[in-house]
This record gives sequence, C-alpha cells and structure tokens, in this order.
Amino acid sequence: MTVPFPEPTAAAGSRAEVFGRYLGYFRGQLAVRLRELPAGELRRSRLPSGWTPLELLKHLTFVELRWLEWGFEGRGVPDPWGDRRDDRWYVAPQETLDDLLAALSAQAERSARVIAAHDLDEAGQPGERWGDAPPATLERVLFHLLQEYARHVGQLDIVSELAGGPTGE
Repeated sequence: MTVPFPEPTAAAGSRAEVFGRYLGYFRGQLAVRLRELPAGELRRSRLPSGWTPLELLKHLTFVELRWLEWGFEGRGVPDPWGDRRDDRWYVAPQETLDDLLAALSAQAERSARVIAAHDLDEAGQPGERWGDAPPATLERVLFHLLQEYARHVGQLDIVSELAGGPTGE
C-alpha cells in the first residue's frame, strides 16, 4: 500500500497531523523504492560515498530513534548509533529488507506515540543528543526528520534510477 502525497490543500486537524502525514508519505516512498529494486542492488553501492540502499533504510530508522526517543524524550537507548560501524552506516549480513522494513514500521509506531504525547512547542529533555545546546522543540525535531527523509529519498531516487528501479515524480 502506498501512502498518497499529503497535498498542501488537504485539511488537517493539527500541525502535528501534517508532520505525521509527510513522515508517513516519505516512509512509504522509501519502502516502495526498496521493494522494487532488484535484490542484488540492495547491498550494492553505486555512489562514491559507499552507502547501500539497505544501509540508508537502517539509518533512517535510527534517525527517528535518535531524534524522538533518545533526543526529544531523553529515553535511555542501548545503542542510539546502532546503524553505524567504523564511522559508516552498517547492515549486518543476516539483516534482510523485510527485517529492516519491519524495524522502520515499529519505529514509526513509537514515533507516532511520541508525537501524540507532546505539544509541538514543547522543548525536549536535556541530554547527550543536544550536546551543549538547549533541547529543540518537537516541531523543530519533526521538521529536521522531514528534511532527512526528503533528502535521503531523493538520493535513493538517483541510486534507483542508476539500478533500473523506480523513481519518484
């Protein structure tokens, strides 16, 4: 199932609902691109930076975890940088597309609960995520997540096009 583009003219009950719609759209676009890529392309890099489509998927899952749970809510997270090894994105050989998409879906559910539990103007909890800076508001965190998804799904479009897979508009 694909999530329709959240048209700017579509009525929404709140700003948080708008953020949720866009996050859902970009997650859905990510899944569509990955499912339609040839299997041999999922662990192959076509870029000088060296990342693979599966690594990008895992990275975006951890981005949500880092910004919303570890950062904004200040929860203890066992390994907030679990998408990295040796300062690079990393996917273990046994991790599959289905496993990683399930992890993204589970993270999306946790993220939705965080968003529903807080006002957009609420500042996050102080913690390691922020360094010496004051915690960001939920709205700023969500805006950051949207730019991460938009940028990375756009990058995946290029990789997918090079691999003969689907692209966006």
